[in-house]
Amino acid sequence: MRAVAIDLGTSHTAGAGAPPRSLTPPTATRSRSPGWRDPRLWVGVVVVAGSVLLGARVVGAADDTVTVWAAAEELAPGATLAADDLVAVRVRFADETDLAAYLPTGEELPADATLTRGVGAGELVPTAALGGAEDTGLLQLPIAVEPEQLAGAVSSGTRVNVYLVARGGSDRGYDSGEPVLEDVAVLDASLADEGYAASGLRRLVLAVPEEDAGRFYELLGSLSDPLVSVAARG
Repeated sequence: MRAVAIDLGTSHTAGAGAPPRSLTPPTATRSRSPGWRDPRLWVGVVVVAGSVLLGARVVGAADDTVTVWAAAEELAPGATLAADDLVAVRVRFADETDLAAYLPTGEELPADATLTRGVGAGELVPTAALGGAEDTGLLQLPIAVEPEQLAGAVSSGTRVNVYLVARGGSDRGYDSGEPVLEDVAVLDASLADEGYAASGLRRLVLAVPEEDAGRFYELLGSLSDPLVSVAARG
């Protein structure tokens, strides 16, 4: 008998195509951290270092200030500086040598420092405006004024005119129309002390040129019954 081959589909003829390949999964690879030779690492280091330096410069510049004295209120020429007249402010100077022109808060105030010129409220107090009483050419002149003869709000730094009036028409030859002291600065207008409170008078201290002070006292003594009147300038 002749053997008959039965095809069960397990064999392939040459024209049926190549046998299927087995599917092999890809090999997994680990990500590696860049080594110290990696240029990207050094670029990152440079960027971080630059940012740190820039931030330090910005913070340092923001705090590059010094504290100096400024006038707490308007100060008149001839005034003697006291701690109550000043307030500390922080300032940044473009040039460190500019600091020498002002009063640092870390240094003691000069003793008996007198202003040779006026200093406005909030203005830095310049060392060039300080001197002794002999440098100002001004005297501190105290006057007593009846409250009703004080026209306008008067305080330290106010500019005033001072008049002498003959009471009751006495001293008829005297003309009281012109001020005896004109445009002078008030150094002190504190409340009356016990002595002045009893008399009802208000005490003012004025910064007056020496020759004007002499003329004021001379005229005051020549009148039999003088009345001092003060008008604040606008």
